[in-house]
Amino acid sequence: MNIHEYQAKELFQQYGIPAPQGSIAQSQQEIEAALDSLPDGPVVVKSQIHAGGRGKGIFDDGYQGGVQVLGGKEEALEAAGRMLGNTLVTHQTGPAGRKVQTVYFTEASRIEKEYYLAILLDRATARPVIVASTEGGVDIEKVAAKTPQKITRVSIDPSLGLMPFQARKVALSLGFTGTAFRQAVNIVMALYRLFQERDASLVEINPLILTEDGNVEALDAKMGFDDNALYRQKEVAALRDLNEEDPKEVEASKHSLNYIALDGNIACMVNGAGLAMATMDIIKHYGGNPANFLDVGGGATEEQVEQAFQIILSDPKVEGILVNIFGGIMKCDVIAAGIIGAAKSMHIEVPLVVRLEGTNVERGKELLSESGLAITSADSLSEAAQKIVQLASVN
Repeated sequence: MNIHEYQAKELFQQYGIPAPQGSIAQSQQEIEAALDSLPDGPVVVKSQIHAGGRGKGIFDDGYQGGVQVLGGKEEALEAAGRMLGNTLVTHQTGPAGRKVQTVYFTEASRIEKEYYLAILLDRATARPVIVASTEGGVDIEKVAAKTPQKITRVSIDPSLGLMPFQARKVALSLGFTGTAFRQAVNIVMALYRLFQERDASLVEINPLILTEDGNVEALDAKMGFDDNALYRQKEVAALRDLNEEDPKEVEASKHSLNYIALDGNIACMVNGAGLAMATMDIIKHYGGNPANFLDVGGGATEEQVEQAFQIILSDPKVEGILVNIFGGIMKCDVIAAGIIGAAKSMHIEVPLVVRLEGTNVERGKELLSESGLAITSADSLSEAAQKIVQLASVN
């Protein structure tokens, strides 16, 4: 789960991580009051969407710049009015863009230098890792590709936590001295406490800045959290903005289904994340394009299966459905009953290929065969993939 910049900075404040003063507006009527809460002088106006590249983004009406540094409140008032309610397109949103439903105002900072600082999970070592660079304000991927020597990585032993000497190493690698060095060390230590205590998967400051008066501040903030830990992070879960998520994914989460929308035309319904990945791979292998990742889990009920079909069929791009179930805890006859119920109640009009294997597989196949519905069975994943790719192309 991701949150907005202004929400991340509210968490920063709780952990003593300094950032410029800010306020938000979520309607045209709130803009003026939000600006009044800031001191006079230059103002930064930031569109709040879950995507990068906002500063270089273009709105649907041609207005340019989802992040702007303006000379004063009057200019900020006009810019915010143009942004709020408008759709911003960046290199991360895709052509559809994202509707801006919140604008964030901050006082402008006098910047001496910009840095990059983040803590994320290194899946190769199964440990948190600090990533820092003297090249802030740009995509860290570009820095890694062109000047990897400018990136410092510090791996953290989760049984020990972040040690003070590691925080000092990071601050030294960024070139901080004196008071700024001590501030940077405190920020790194606080950032790790936030990362650990809030079950974050990413905490990023880009840029971390040194101001002209020698202070270190977080100019921007990005945070992502482990969805599986939200049950114990009530405050974090309350920050979820459903407007920033695909409605199909939101609906799936309500029914404990793991769903991610993709750009293809062949929908997949599978039990198990690994099997789902393999299913998508083999569809691509035979020339098709997956429309989604959908893992119904190891113990789905008939009702969950029917709900999964409803979510799949709400995507107008879907021209075929492949169900690939390996029954262990989940029984194949239960899945078959759910498929039949969904097919009857929703009048599925696109080709449907089902591959069942595992517990009660024979009974599951019998139910499908006796249903009288237009369901194509397959005995192997390879056969199932070839059939759905062919049927979807004909459809």
